[in-house]
Amino acid sequence: MKYSLINACCDLGVSVDGANLGAKAITKFYKDKYKVYDIEEDKIEKSHDVNDLAKNLKYVNKFNEKLYNNNLKVLNDGYFPITIGGDHVIAISSSLASIKYHNNLGMIWIDSHGDFNNFKTTVTGNLHGLPFAALTNFHDTQLLSEFHDHPYYNFKNSVLVGARDVDDGELINLKEAGITIFTTEDIRKYGVKYIMDKAYEIALNNTNGIHVSYDVDVIDPIIAPGVSIKASDGINLNEAYDIMRYVAENKNVVKSLDIVEYNPLKDIDNKTLKICCKLLDIFIEKNDD
Repeated sequence: MKYSLINACCDLGVSVDGANLGAKAITKFYKDKYKVYDIEEDKIEKSHDVNDLAKNLKYVNKFNEKLYNNNLKVLNDGYFPITIGGDHVIAISSSLASIKYHNNLGMIWIDSHGDFNNFKTTVTGNLHGLPFAALTNFHDTQLLSEFHDHPYYNFKNSVLVGARDVDDGELINLKEAGITIFTTEDIRKYGVKYIMDKAYEIALNNTNGIHVSYDVDVIDPIIAPGVSIKASDGINLNEAYDIMRYVAENKNVVKSLDIVEYNPLKDIDNKTLKICCKLLDIFIEKNDD
């Protein structure tokens, strides 16, 4: 398997600054081994207006169109794309490029948050709270992906793993769509293997493979403080690594991968940077046979 690392240098989807610096902080350790692409956001004055419920939408769309086209090229060139964020809004283009190339994929969204708001339910207008809904074409969230016409991820093949901080409105959306949800408590109760077995079964049901989007804020912020929006009482480090080990051991059906939301400006003693590099190492160093 040939890998390309794509630096998705964007924090336009969140009012907190710094996630745009995360990708390069991680991939600087891998430039000698892998082809690395840099996709940069436009330098703008980010909106912090509490009444703006579609913050930086024009520029998020511009960034995602660039990333989408880049990832399609990577796929067409025969490489496996690993997209490093950046805030989670970048997963719109990374995942849609993958499903455009592979036609029919399932989604495993590993995150403490639901990211399933749309413009009717978002409270903050931070667009990194909408990407999971957007890539499934839920209601009007297609506005985030006007560069892509079809296909989208099927609700019945989409799984949220590690949820514990979900807005009331997006929980209604998730239930309406029929997205399968496994919470942090489910992971503790049943174990990583059981949860990931179920997630893979759902995502692979009559699909050509899986896109995995791994938000490091699923990990407890005491362990991994370098994220923009912290959610307390998260999974522990063994669980975090075991999830990625499961993905790596079953990478024959994984078509693309994101690791997102590392924010160096919020990190302490590079704790989260080291975790992100370990997660990446687990995936890429696992034998491909």
